Amino acid sequence: MTSKFPKDKYKRPIKDLRISVTDRCNFRCNYCMPAEIFGESYKFLPRPELLSFEEIERLAKIFAKLGVNKIRITGGEPLVRRNIESLIQALSSINGIDDLTMTTNGFLLSKHARSLKNAGLNRLTVSLDSLDEKIFNEMSGVSHGPKKTIDGITSAIREGFENIKVNVVVRKGVNDHTILDTLDYFIDKNIIVRFIEFMDVGTKNKWQMDEVVTSQEILDIVRSKYDAKPISPNYKGEVASRYKIHDYDNEIGIISSVTNPFCGACSRARLSTDGKLITCLFASGGKDLRNLLRYGSSDSEISAEITKVWNLREDRYSELRSKSGDRKDKVEMYYIGG
Repeated sequence: MTSKFPKDKYKRPIKDLRISVTDRCNFRCNYCMPAEIFGESYKFLPRPELLSFEEIERLAKIFAKLGVNKIRITGGEPLVRRNIESLIQALSSINGIDDLTMTTNGFLLSKHARSLKNAGLNRLTVSLDSLDEKIFNEMSGVSHGPKKTIDGITSAIREGFENIKVNVVVRKGVNDHTILDTLDYFIDKNIIVRFIEFMDVGTKNKWQMDEVVTSQEILDIVRSKYDAKPISPNYKGEVASRYKIHDYDNEIGIISSVTNPFCGACSRARLSTDGKLITCLFASGGKDLRNLLRYGSSDSEISAEITKVWNLREDRYSELRSKSGDRKDKVEMYYIGG
């Protein structure tokens, strides 16, 4: 029996949709939006070019009928988008969406945690690269330290969010010596820390392979203090390798997009701030769905276009990186989310 859901050239379905709701952010992380480029004079997208919440909801319903069951809200920083809770509420009621999540830097989370929970958000991932104030400020391009992010996590726990993940991008010589400090802090708080290899997303972060702390090196650091045993993935295509920490009712994750790519099981599509369907984190462009929405295309016509794009998908950038070299035309992370 033929599935009604589209598959790409490598038989990968669409299961996970990541929606960037804004290209703006209140941080200037040096691996995403370095301050020397994204300064006060930088011109972000004007509001009319952003997808409206109604347009996002319409597209999400179409994607759900094509097999998507998980939506992640990203940015930029999604909490700087005004009235974000109204979008969460709309998306949480879509038939077929089993998991509605958000990635945030946490700075505004204390203010929004209760309303996000009440609107129907299921889970949260918070970016926090170091607890050390100097290192946090250096990597985040801010001057206020990590306190508000930590307070945001605390507020989210208080409002009933469970299985919160903390993402740590690890850069050699920058924050790799604070891996254990971060793990020590969260290990008994039912927070899942995920360490991420520094990736060559976009072209603005001056990525160099010699700045990558490999997944094996990260694991060796963790195991210098903790007994970490590998455990099975929660689902096919999960990006993080999971490790149970002995003597603690907790686990960690390590995401190794550079040294151990997971392209083969990737089922993620991305919707950019201005409505482009992007089929890979390392893509150079995407299919404009906004014009289809705004110039009268029906849901079935938009669905057919999405299906056509996905059927032609053959992205395997991370697997081919070492052979083809670093491309210079990749879209930026702030535009499509992580």
